[in-house]
Amino acid sequence: MQAMSSSETVLVWSITAGTLGGVLFRPRQWPEWVWACLGALLLVVCGLISPAAALSAAGRGTDVYLFLAGMMLLADLARAEGVFDWLANHAVCASKGSGGRLFVLIYAAGVLVTVFLSNDATAVVLTPAVYAAVRKARTDAVAYVLICAFVANAASFVLPISNPANLVVYGKTLPPLGPWLRTFFLPSLCATGATYAALRWAVRKEISGAIANDADLTVLTPEGRRAAWGIAGAGAVLVAASALGLDLGLPTCAAALMALLATTRLRLRRAASIAGGVSWSVLPLVAGLFVLVAALNRAGASEAIARLSETMARMPRVPGDLAASFGIATLSNVMNNLPSGLLVGSALQTGAAVSPIRDAVLVGVDLGPNLSVTGSLATVLWLIALRRDGAQMSSWRFLKVGCLVMPPALFLATVTLRLL
Repeated sequence: MQAMSSSETVLVWSITAGTLGGVLFRPRQWPEWVWACLGALLLVVCGLISPAAALSAAGRGTDVYLFLAGMMLLADLARAEGVFDWLANHAVCASKGSGGRLFVLIYAAGVLVTVFLSNDATAVVLTPAVYAAVRKARTDAVAYVLICAFVANAASFVLPISNPANLVVYGKTLPPLGPWLRTFFLPSLCATGATYAALRWAVRKEISGAIANDADLTVLTPEGRRAAWGIAGAGAVLVAASALGLDLGLPTCAAALMALLATTRLRLRRAASIAGGVSWSVLPLVAGLFVLVAALNRAGASEAIARLSETMARMPRVPGDLAASFGIATLSNVMNNLPSGLLVGSALQTGAAVSPIRDAVLVGVDLGPNLSVTGSLATVLWLIALRRDGAQMSSWRFLKVGCLVMPPALFLATVTLRLL
């Protein structure tokens, strides 16, 4: 393909910047997917990428689309059948009036949901359930829903299935479960532990007092129990697929469909109702971002990232890893971790950089967004969900907490990458 002129390169970057601004800040209240698709369409109309190349770029995300569809189905199944409400209410009741104990229980629930249902489920679906349950306890609910935002990123590289960004960064070279755990288990422990300690210290005043202990101890309906078992079965399928080194998209989607049909006992109207509650607009959003990244790569982004990665790979181990993780973390907070992960992942999948640098990049992509509300799409959607429920969370307050929480967690996770 013919190289771009300097004016075309500037136009590609300008369209990309405007598109990402639309996705993050939603001018005119247009949904995120509209801005992503408009940006992709504008690139085609301006001749910056051919229609065939745009379709090819969008088609490369098939495994990611299937993975997202499956995870969203599982999360919405759990929401519709009251699994998350049950989990949050039990956490409040088990706290026995202690704000500190409630913090621990919600954090543990957030870790479990993130690990087995992905960070989007924690940030977007668990958050409203926690907010509603904690409000009944007549305490500062925002201090507890902050957990959902931070743990969603901190625990998102325990397993390959814990974050869609993992598939984006590694693509077809996603490691099987065994090598993945050897690389990321210790860094994940450090990330979740450091995030817990820093976040608890940051909200220590809000959780120090006693809380009301009159929350209703809800009981799962038969449908809720079937949903819980179906989700557990789907999780087992995904762990097995990861252990075998299979692509995760199709197993995720198939397992989610089986869980949905088993829960609804093949009542197609009920199944369709649950599926209709899924935010399917995420799929065209991601497709549009794939097209943007393809145009950026044509403008020379891939070569520049590959050269920079090779430079970091030649550095001593710890400084090189830290440069990679904190560098991509900074980029993620400027342009969101999904497009930045797509951009850097497409460069690293060419084999231009050594594997350890890619491992450090993944830690930065997953954990770095804990600095600001614009860092990841999940956190943006978390903020929207909070505001929909009437809760107030300013970007400045999140940033102040993020400055305390993210850097030590990212540092510890990065330096422990190659200790096992």
